[in-house]
Amino acid sequence: MAELRHSASMGNRASAGSSPVKRDDPSAPFVSASGADGGGRDRDRDRDKDPHRAPFASSVLHLPPPIRSLLALEDPRVSTSTAYRILVAFLAFLVLAGFLSLPSLWSRLNAPYLCRKEGIVLHCPRVKEPPSLWENPYSATTSWKPCAERREGGISDLPSENETNGYIFIHAEGGLNQQRIAICNAVAVAKIMGATLILPVLKQDQIWKDQTKFEDIFDVDHFIEYLKDDVRIVRDIPEWFVDKAELFTSIRRTVKNIPKYASADFYIDNVLPRIKEKKIMALKPFVDRLGYDNVPPEINRLRCRVNYHALKFLPEIEEMAEKLAARMRNRTGNVNPYMALHLRFEKGMVGLSFCDFVGTREEKAMMAAYRQKEWPRRYKNGSHLWQLALQKRKEGRCPLEPGEVAVILRAMGYPKETQIYVASGQVYGGKNRMAPLRNMFPNLVTKEELASKEEIDHFRKHVTSLAALDFLVCLKSDVFVMTHGGNFAKLIIGARRYMGHRLKSIKPDKGLMSKSFGDPYMGWASFVEDVVITHHTRTGLPEETFPNYDIWENPLTPCMCRA
Repeated sequence: MAELRHSASMGNRASAGSSPVKRDDPSAPFVSASGADGGGRDRDRDRDKDPHRAPFASSVLHLPPPIRSLLALEDPRVSTSTAYRILVAFLAFLVLAGFLSLPSLWSRLNAPYLCRKEGIVLHCPRVKEPPSLWENPYSATTSWKPCAERREGGISDLPSENETNGYIFIHAEGGLNQQRIAICNAVAVAKIMGATLILPVLKQDQIWKDQTKFEDIFDVDHFIEYLKDDVRIVRDIPEWFVDKAELFTSIRRTVKNIPKYASADFYIDNVLPRIKEKKIMALKPFVDRLGYDNVPPEINRLRCRVNYHALKFLPEIEEMAEKLAARMRNRTGNVNPYMALHLRFEKGMVGLSFCDFVGTREEKAMMAAYRQKEWPRRYKNGSHLWQLALQKRKEGRCPLEPGEVAVILRAMGYPKETQIYVASGQVYGGKNRMAPLRNMFPNLVTKEELASKEEIDHFRKHVTSLAALDFLVCLKSDVFVMTHGGNFAKLIIGARRYMGHRLKSIKPDKGLMSKSFGDPYMGWASFVEDVVITHHTRTGLPEETFPNYDIWENPLTPCMCRA
């Protein structure tokens, strides 16, 4: 009855109009719901035949006239209301906007989930720069200061030269930073045993192929003078010991099999008696042969004193590093902060990691052959390496690729204009592998690009001199970013913690990043949020120490005091 009453009322309004619609007129686009009785009876008969249509028809007839007219249920000439015209205009606008946005929507649906890639170039959305982009956000909340320096007017507790327990001699092996750690440990071990230290020899292995001497890289006079109240150090083997070649060649003159991270008691109980007996002994090997938790606090403080105060590079190296840092800050004509990036993605590092990286089939085959040749015991037949690579990536033990570093830095808010100093060896994959990073941050330079050929050639005669330049430029940077572990990064972060809290050092959470990069459903906004939250406190502040901590990366407890 309600439908019929509605139809009747509509019919009365239609008959009152100036232009009634004829039922048989073929030019009429719509038929009014209040048409001739025959049309009404036809609808009633149809509704009786199909009982399921009745509720639908009832609900449709209750719709507003403009919508029913749009759905061909109402003659648009019946209603000329303003609502009808507004609705039609609005729907037309939506259709036009949807049509214009189709190309953009299609490109978004087909774009990578984080950044868009064109060939070897990555395009990531810009991120608003946070206020703490170039400084440590929590620097004001800490109250620590360096306290490992030599105290003025301190009383020396060294025995006289005639009362020394003997002489120890070491070869500092590996690269510059591994040698630096060995020298600090040698001074500490000499102090533990009350022995005299012969100036260490820098022994390069086959990888480095360098014959640098201690005096070619470090200031010997400052080293000996600064530590004169802690340990007696002599430049060479005493003259009364005639057979100098016997050191390191005679088993009787060499202390071997010193365990890694040995305690102070081990040296006193096992090494000191032999030194007293032979007067001169060589310690070999001497890499990580002194622990952290099992030595007295004053010994750890002495190691910091050697590392941060006694070991100084030659003045010419310091001066050149200062020039490079100044050029980084003035490359655009204005004083700008700069970032130092330690990019560890050399062929040897990639191979040794046994991680899987994106590359062609030929590249993967060549890397497999390289690993089989260099590490045959670990490689075996290669069948277990895929599962191992997946596990290492989940645990964050794989080096970050240059492209991954670029995406992380952009998510942190660093703009395209950021000045970046890169300290690295030959990047595995060459220019193609570096292209995503270099294209996203074009103001990226190395020391070879920053200095003239004549300036660099002066330091090429000693590989460690070039490494020293990288070390100092990274140390002076406003922000330091490491991509993988190693002695270089540990020593830089530790020194920056020791020097001052405002210096920002970023140590990416590679485990979290591997999950994010492997999540096909993560969008850019979610990725940025994860990166910012995760790294908000990973900025190189001094941290409370814990068992088996690394003193080189975190010198807080033994080497720093409350301000």
